[in-house]
Amino acid sequence: MRHFDLVIIGSGSGNSILDDRFADWDVAVVEKGIGPNDAYGGTCLNVGCIPTKMFVHTADVAGAPANGAKLGVDLELRDVRWRDIRDRIFGRIDEISTGGRRYRAEGSPNVTLYEGVARFTGVKRLTVETATGPETITADRFVVAAGGRPAIPDIPGLDQVGYYTSDTVMRLDELPARMIVMGTGFVGAEFAHVFSALGVDVTMIGRSGRVLRGEDTDISERFTELAAARWDLRLNRKEISVEREGDLVRLHLEGPEGAEVVEAEALLIAIGRVPNSDLLDAAAGGLELTTDGKIKADATQLTSMDGVWAMGDISSEYELKHVANHEMRVVQHNLLHPDEPISSDHRFVPHAVFSAPQIASVGLTEQEAQQRGVSYVTSIEDYAGIAYGWAMEDKTGFAKLLADPDTGQLLGAHIIGPQAPTLLQPLIQAMQFGLDARTMARGQYWIHPGMPELVENALLNLPLKG
Repeated sequence: MRHFDLVIIGSGSGNSILDDRFADWDVAVVEKGIGPNDAYGGTCLNVGCIPTKMFVHTADVAGAPANGAKLGVDLELRDVRWRDIRDRIFGRIDEISTGGRRYRAEGSPNVTLYEGVARFTGVKRLTVETATGPETITADRFVVAAGGRPAIPDIPGLDQVGYYTSDTVMRLDELPARMIVMGTGFVGAEFAHVFSALGVDVTMIGRSGRVLRGEDTDISERFTELAAARWDLRLNRKEISVEREGDLVRLHLEGPEGAEVVEAEALLIAIGRVPNSDLLDAAAGGLELTTDGKIKADATQLTSMDGVWAMGDISSEYELKHVANHEMRVVQHNLLHPDEPISSDHRFVPHAVFSAPQIASVGLTEQEAQQRGVSYVTSIEDYAGIAYGWAMEDKTGFAKLLADPDTGQLLGAHIIGPQAPTLLQPLIQAMQFGLDARTMARGQYWIHPGMPELVENALLNLPLKG
């Protein structure tokens, strides 16, 4: 039973903890593998943020000809070479993953890499099922950064028909003629955009009445309206059973008007993610869990067990790479300076949905402000109201701001439309550093006619007191 100074479980953001300051630590990194290739480097690199956005940009390019007509430019999408698209993307991703694994396995003299599914078999004791058999290791300190995996619903017949998740769908050999996307969250919305832009007929299934229902209602309703015009959108549906007949998957539904059947060559399950705490048997390691199965961690990322920290998707309510990276830096500091711990700052966590149109959000939605009894005012500025919006002929996008009516401090910002994540960034900055709306709007130049005028006008339109 080998003992280490530090064990890191997970090779995503947790892998980034190790820098030159840990050169004299005896460290173990444990990774079970991500996705169909058991890749090294975590969700974001292999099956999440990076490859999906490379597909999204490709989809945006493929969708450009269809948007040319309203500008007086008649274009035609001649062909989509799926395998070339896929192999270009993963030719880069897989090389990075392989290089990262090689560096940890061969280029880090103070690091031992263990590959296999690991389970806690006691406090600060971990057993890893390696290719050569189980190995048990212990350590003074643990960092649990083992992420999550796609959630799979309990639908009769699902385990027999063959389906895809976000882990596997990007490595398809051929594009199907039709695809059922089960789920109306950000994963479903992004993949529905990708595959429909590349020529696949998409049917999206949702149990609620809106797509992206976690967004501000105005944003969600607008996106739902646009999604219904682009895809076969089936909302307020309950999945009853699924079956396969030859090359087709048939999904039986119960909807507002009774029984329905939808069929396609491919079924994508995109209903959310679950933490890997159960695979780790975190409770056996003395780690307290939340009601949704995540490892409970305090503001310093310390768990219920002294000397064990948790970070990223396995513990955070924000399943976002930029949050995992932030928490990594907190854990890194607290490992090196245990007597001077720092805390994670989750006050203004932004997120984005890279579908079509794009969405970006930070802070309170209007519904959350109402539920919490927060005093607020709002403003909405349409892309169609700024000169660059005229250039793009964008008639559906808008920015929505919430602010304190007395102080002008921004409470929330929500944008739907082209380059929404980029346009949101100065609003995140304003919230983080306490810049009020009036000062932000009038205290600087805004390039004319640029897209940031959307933000400027939304700030100026806030009905603030005084």
